[in-house]
Amino acid sequence: MSDDPDGSDPERVETLRAIADDIRADSSESKMVAAILYRISDLYDPEEETSPRDIYLNMREIIRTKES
Repeated sequence: MSDDPDGSDPERVETLRAIADDIRADSSESKMVAAILYRISDLYDPEEETSPRDIYLNMREIIRTKES
């Protein structure tokens, strides 16, 4: 993790988003995993204001919606 006190890590953001782009395919499962990686990358993006709890709640809602 970065030494930045606010937790930002642009390199980690880039890596997570690149992985998300690589795994995104036509299946709903791969799109969901890619979305999760993008949301997780927001934790390290200095321009985003989010928390692990925010990401968890957002992903939980997406999964619930998909299951319906």
